[in-house]
Amino acid sequence: MMNSPQSPEAVRRLKVVLIKPSKYDDEGYVIRHLRGVLPSNTLACLYSLTLDVSRRKALGEGVEIDVEIVDETVQKVPFDRIVQSHRPPYSRTVVGLAGVQSNQFPRAADLARRFRKEGVPVMIGGFHVSGSMALFPEISPEIRELIDAGVSVVKGEVEDAWADLLRDALHDRLEPVYDFMAHKPSLSSQPVPRTLRSYMRRFAASSMGTIDCSRGCPFNCSFCTIINVQGREMRVRSVASLEHAIRENHRLYRIDTYFFTDDNFARNRSWREVFEMLLRLRSEGIPIRFMMQVDTLSYKIPDFVALAAAAGCTQVFIGMESVNPENLKASGKGQNHVQDYKSLIAAWHDAKVATHVAYIIGFPFDTPESVRQDVEYLKRELKVEQASFFMLTPIPGSRDHEQMVKAGEWMDSDLNKYDSFHETTSHPNFKPGEWYAAYRSAWESFYSFDYMRDVLAGANPENYWNIFRNFIWYKNSAMIEEGHPMIHGFFRLKDRTDRRPGFPVESRLRHCVRRFREIRRVSRASLSLVLEMEELWLQTRKRSEPEMKLRVELERMRLELNRSLRAAELRLAHIRARVHVPDLKVPSRMALVFRDLNAGALKQITYTRSDMNQFWNKTRERWSRRQFLRISPYRVALTMLRDFQLMGLFVMDLLRSGAKGPADLRAWR
Repeated sequence: MMNSPQSPEAVRRLKVVLIKPSKYDDEGYVIRHLRGVLPSNTLACLYSLTLDVSRRKALGEGVEIDVEIVDETVQKVPFDRIVQSHRPPYSRTVVGLAGVQSNQFPRAADLARRFRKEGVPVMIGGFHVSGSMALFPEISPEIRELIDAGVSVVKGEVEDAWADLLRDALHDRLEPVYDFMAHKPSLSSQPVPRTLRSYMRRFAASSMGTIDCSRGCPFNCSFCTIINVQGREMRVRSVASLEHAIRENHRLYRIDTYFFTDDNFARNRSWREVFEMLLRLRSEGIPIRFMMQVDTLSYKIPDFVALAAAAGCTQVFIGMESVNPENLKASGKGQNHVQDYKSLIAAWHDAKVATHVAYIIGFPFDTPESVRQDVEYLKRELKVEQASFFMLTPIPGSRDHEQMVKAGEWMDSDLNKYDSFHETTSHPNFKPGEWYAAYRSAWESFYSFDYMRDVLAGANPENYWNIFRNFIWYKNSAMIEEGHPMIHGFFRLKDRTDRRPGFPVESRLRHCVRRFREIRRVSRASLSLVLEMEELWLQTRKRSEPEMKLRVELERMRLELNRSLRAAELRLAHIRARVHVPDLKVPSRMALVFRDLNAGALKQITYTRSDMNQFWNKTRERWSRRQFLRISPYRVALTMLRDFQLMGLFVMDLLRSGAKGPADLRAWR
């Protein structure tokens, strides 16, 4: 007897498309880059879970499962192809909008409505959905709209229920709401997030992976959503499963760098066993390096800092948040003690581990002047290598948001702005626009040339290039893209037709003109950044012994040449006085070239490109004044040659250092 087309047995194939949505910029365009920096650990988790469901044949012996991941920050969502792949009753496609944060929710909702309009089943989960529904009995209007449109809302973590969700999608019986908040899954036996090589090639550093070794946080910060979504009890993955995954990633893909995305690795009760496992791998010739997020008390845990450094830790991201005790008290961050900050940073520096602190602008006791003073304190007193600045934002799922809703305080209704670099509430100590100005000024001050030079000059040689690349990434994101590093990558892409509802779709001509102007602006700014970083490299890079010997030899040759030239000039003066020969240009042109090239080479292996900058500035000034006869073609050609030579040396050194990849661990959700 043949199966009916409507019977469950008729469905033989399920395509699972996991999409991490991006967000809109202020002009309504989707933020997407040619190369990203921060891949999504949520996509890696769900990808591994789906492969595990397929391996176990949990949906039935004859059911084939295909899985595709799409990260909209570096990929265009293949909407038409996904819609075409949904062909019931024998084959079905389900879209999972994964790890959706509040600032990504408007974009995720637009994608969900488009897919539902074409009949494709859609599930949506992540911190916005889970956080919003965790603290309020009523479903918020924006989530209710999606439910009414036929989107299935998933609240909580899905490790123990993923097979059931896919089974419901396979048989076209997805429910409007799934609630798993009451049941926090144990991670000990769950599949470890798996790296997909084709996905990682879209990022600046492809030799790295992500793993959440634990979830949850025992503390009670008022601005945080972690405790209300993942809970305050730490849940950890088994060390054996972590070791197996790390070995396989290294064997198959040469992955040697990790971001441990735990919100607080220092509270992972298996931290010692994890570090010892990494030490064992390093002794076997698998040189794993990693970065992690820790709290301000981490340095007081016996052996924690020393073992972390020995196991390959290169950088720690510390939730410092503020250097004002009153702000810390107001935010419920009682575990932070400002008087201990110097000891905290010193402990990690003594272990040769770079420090990266989070600093939030907009706490109750902040003012424009206090923010300026605090940034100087981070630089001059604590001497941290990096800082990530955030504007205090009442994110749904946090206690701050809950209290403001109950008090009826004003909050911006556009969730797209809940990205930590927009003013979403009123602040009594900042005039409109002043809050954002203080935020931007903090970036400019901290990542000034002088402070970056001081940091790199004193950096551990093993961390030099990691910090250097982070500086490039952060300066590009904050100063050129005018956003936040956790959102931006390298070289923005803009789809003319894929614009937020309410914004007009421009004509091709107008869009081309817009993009030409934008690319011209970004290109100029990028060139300035490259030259700034080249100068930074010149002034701070570590010089090898052969190079130092060459420097001494070039200096000797230069002095010898100058003495020879002076002797030649004296001889010529003597001849002129006796024979009255016509005026001759001595030293010869070739001698000048030789002298200048040696001086240029000496500059390149010593200090600065300031002489070239002065020359180009003077040349531009003369050109603008139409003083063309005062511009020496010879000097222009020679300086251009030196510039190209120097840029080549800089780029080669940067590439030779290896793309280990920067991290702002707060963004790994």
